[in-house]
Amino acid sequence: MRMGFIVNPIAGMGGRVGLKGTDGVLKEAIARGATPVAPKRALEFLQELKEVVKENPIEILTCPGIMGEKEAREAELPVHVLPMRVGEETTAEDTKTAVKLLCEMKVDLIVFVGGDGTAKDILDAMKAENAEVLVLGVPSGVKMYSGVFSVNPSDAAEVVSAFIRGEADIEEFEVMDADESAIRSDAFAVKLYGYLKGPFLPMRIQGSKQVSPDTVDEKENQMAIARFIVEEMQLNATYILGPGTTVKRIAELLRVPKTILGVDIYKNGKVILDVDERKILEAIDDWQNTWIILSPIGRQGILLGRGNQQISPEIIKRVGKRRIIVIATKSKLRDIEGGVLRVDTGDAEADNMLKGYIKVVTDYREWRLVRVQ
Repeated sequence: MRMGFIVNPIAGMGGRVGLKGTDGVLKEAIARGATPVAPKRALEFLQELKEVVKENPIEILTCPGIMGEKEAREAELPVHVLPMRVGEETTAEDTKTAVKLLCEMKVDLIVFVGGDGTAKDILDAMKAENAEVLVLGVPSGVKMYSGVFSVNPSDAAEVVSAFIRGEADIEEFEVMDADESAIRSDAFAVKLYGYLKGPFLPMRIQGSKQVSPDTVDEKENQMAIARFIVEEMQLNATYILGPGTTVKRIAELLRVPKTILGVDIYKNGKVILDVDERKILEAIDDWQNTWIILSPIGRQGILLGRGNQQISPEIIKRVGKRRIIVIATKSKLRDIEGGVLRVDTGDAEADNMLKGYIKVVTDYREWRLVRVQ
């Protein structure tokens, strides 16, 4: 099999620093202390792929330097480097050039490490070349609403292995991208750009995000959950409030503002809006009396690691699983693929700590135990 491999080295850098993306704000992300995310995710995928290569020879074609070659060399995987130039700062045009070359070389599958913006660049390049190569995304962005991504780098290697063995279905996946400038202003603006075909393996591919239905029943369910949570909140405790409309209902009952798409801190009747990892670590002095309130992403079921990277592995470990409060309406929980929640924090210790069963509040004084994997 011939596999193309592309890394967007800046994907995901805006997550922990609270920028909700990296498009157009790379310098600001770096100024806030952001560090690269994609290289680590790429290396994790390639190291898992080495086990696949032992039984199924794969010819890997990748981009020079920081767009794939560097990680492949570190993983000690033989690769063919594409005849293209890559500067110190990469652009969308670099990704499109790589796709053009890979299409000309007739690869069977393109695996990319990035986020929704990278998926859109690949889609644009495919259209320009009038090509239809199969694509698989290794998640490294901030939000990743598109359906073409595996749940995590390890799952991506499993999908490649199943594809080689002929055990993966081929499906069309939605390519969606958010207007990050709108999201930074707390306005949810996501557009469907088209579809990419790729290998599908149940429970290994995340699927596209499902927007919460704007119905009376849904709002009443959200408010019932919020009333229960507010009644149970402890005086003098600190609450880290994750993104989402269901969490926002809690803020409404508390009569405080809340960013729908950001992470906020609530304590003693006051709120600190739109915090990043650093601000959370600075603001909290009693971790034994700190709670995290989260709602999973619709359909994907991802609890941590998508759109809330400000709640970093270090913060998760300090709070502990016992003080993570998960809330989801009955319809959201029903529509989650496989009926399980997923975590992809990028830290194996944090992910393993969260695995098992967790209590999910689904209505006023009602909850279910749901498995986290």
